Amino acid sequence: MREYPSYLRLYDTGELKERVEKALSMLESCNVCPNDCKINRLENKKAYCKTGRYARVASYFPHRGEEFPIRGYNGSGTIFFSYCNMRCVYCQNYDVSQLGEGEEVKPEELANIMIRLQKWGCHNINLVSPSHVVPQILEALYIAVEEGLKIPIVYNTSSYDSLESLKLLDGVVDIYLPDLKYLNNEFGKKYSKVKGYADRAKEAIKEMYRQVGDLKVDERGIAVRGVLVRHLVLPNGISTTDEVLEFLREISPNLAVNVMSQYYPTNKAYKYPEINRRISWSEYNSALSKAEHLGLRVVSD
Repeated sequence: MREYPSYLRLYDTGELKERVEKALSMLESCNVCPNDCKINRLENKKAYCKTGRYARVASYFPHRGEEFPIRGYNGSGTIFFSYCNMRCVYCQNYDVSQLGEGEEVKPEELANIMIRLQKWGCHNINLVSPSHVVPQILEALYIAVEEGLKIPIVYNTSSYDSLESLKLLDGVVDIYLPDLKYLNNEFGKKYSKVKGYADRAKEAIKEMYRQVGDLKVDERGIAVRGVLVRHLVLPNGISTTDEVLEFLREISPNLAVNVMSQYYPTNKAYKYPEINRRISWSEYNSALSKAEHLGLRVVSD
């Protein structure tokens, strides 16, 4: 029995194929993410995420700008999925997440992309904005395993994920890379245009941690399993940083977190004066000091 990465064990037992079937059935009356649109995506119907039967891919490449445990020495095999299940007014990739830049790919094509990234020497397959295409990812992964895929899966998400979808990923994903934006449902509605973001994100990150635990790295410092949470500091306390970091500390005193400073106003941020500026050094330093004071495992870019 193969031990690593985790999805190889599921493939050997036949469980991975069953997961694919369960995931695809969720598309018939779509409840893949918390938007719960209930449309039949198997018939290529589209709703909030503007994605039907097949995923769209904007780009894929060895990403060398991620945190070191993710990018390593050869880059992270990043696949940017088009569209998103959120509408963040300050999204820095809005051309992909909201305008849908990219092309539709069948499962065989998506599997080929995974294999290509592995051949390029990438340390992992990094799925960016995957929450609305979990069934399509699993469908392609099964094909990729049959073609020889054997590197870890990174689930790189905004954390607006359904527990049902995440449970289908238990034993499939080795590394979770969630972004926790804020712990305020009203801010989630105002700035990300979704309902109950804080509640859903807390549930999701707890489930991710249950599955894979604290971040573990190999002898080279490259991640092999675990959770690494990203938190982007926003101006004027909109990111509710203290609450976010205290919540993460409750999950685990050893939880890995990247407190990020690279916010800049883009997309529709100009319509919201309170976030229409870059953060100050004092705002970032205060956030970083809070994480260090709590004893969290701070990971930098």
